[in-house]
Amino acid sequence: MAADDLFKALADGTRRTILDELTEKSGQTLFEICARLSMKHGLGISRQAVSQHLAVLEAAGLVETRREGRYKFHDLNVAPLRHITERWLDPHTTPAREKDPS
Repeated sequence: MAADDLFKALADGTRRTILDELTEKSGQTLFEICARLSMKHGLGISRQAVSQHLAVLEAAGLVETRREGRYKFHDLNVAPLRHITERWLDPHTTPAREKDPS
């Protein structure tokens, strides 16, 4: 997983909304995700578009899929987010202070 893929995936608002929905309920099918996006967020995007967004999220490692019979379930994977935050947040250092703008 490259950091560029992660940031590309997070740059899109629809993909962030999909991640929000998977945070609330992991293990959803494409149909469930589409329904939640439509009902809760008023997003009228096609199943194909949602599927493409999921592919970007999966390429970034943020979504993992599993098959059970004819169903494909999408699960949230937060490991890439932890990895990227650990890149800049060292627990052995004190947090940087913001500079006073005045």
